[in-house]
Amino acid sequence: AAAGPVELDAAPLAASLDDRYGRRHTYLRISLTERCSLRCTYCMPADGVSLTDARRLLSAEELLRLAALFVRAGVDKIRLTGGEPTVRPDLAAVVGALDGLRPLGLRQIAMTTNGVALSRLLPSLHAAGLDKLNLSLDTLQRGRFLELTRRDALPKVLRAVDAALALGYTPLKLNCVVMRGVNEHEVDAFAALARARPIDVRFIEFMPFDDNDWSDSKLVPSAELLAALSQRQPGLRRLRTDAHDVARTYSWPGAEGSVSFISSMTEPFCGGCNRLRLTADGSLKVCLFGGS
Repeated sequence: AAAGPVELDAAPLAASLDDRYGRRHTYLRISLTERCSLRCTYCMPADGVSLTDARRLLSAEELLRLAALFVRAGVDKIRLTGGEPTVRPDLAAVVGALDGLRPLGLRQIAMTTNGVALSRLLPSLHAAGLDKLNLSLDTLQRGRFLELTRRDALPKVLRAVDAALALGYTPLKLNCVVMRGVNEHEVDAFAALARARPIDVRFIEFMPFDDNDWSDSKLVPSAELLAALSQRQPGLRRLRTDAHDVARTYSWPGAEGSVSFISSMTEPFCGGCNRLRLTADGSLKVCLFGGS
């Protein structure tokens, strides 16, 4: 069913999203679907994963009702994720309905996407109220993209990058999972992209998930990447960012963009985490690696 307007109750709820560690959760990540248009080797098996029965997934109305409740409880940022959120045919309608929650205190609507279908959808998403974008991109080489994702879609993703920048999504965040022996030698190419365009390339440590063939030998610590990049491209300076940011961000004098390092494995950032995760079947998680 298409997403409809959410009835707003202006009365705020009591602050109820503080946990026993003193963290206030103001950031909600909503998984819109379990499905994805790619088959990334570090994320899922070649033949995909078992999907939840559609009857057990949140309807658009249920999703938006929950979003409104979270916003009334203090959430001011919502990020749409998946699977791949662009596979949902009602995506623009969902964004538009979330945009209607701004009177309750919602400040930002963001989305993380693989970018494959983004260039044709972005004008409607922009008009509906989408504020920020993260694109997942682990390689700038077409052959390696095919190997990593099992789909020949790099040109579509690069078109999405251009389209996003043209619509003013700056800084555009590119999420790059770095794996030893796979793509760590492309760090300089990504850095050059960040120096030339208003893009924040976020180098993410390879994390273990079910059936993703993780091993310690494939992990490239962020400290190693930063030291090597600083030596090859001198002048990197740390930028001040929000206390809740999971990334440490750096740039060069005169650069258009920046590079960031997300050290999920070697330098966990649990103490400053303010995220909640709502899965496509309505489960709530406070940690990517935690149970529902």
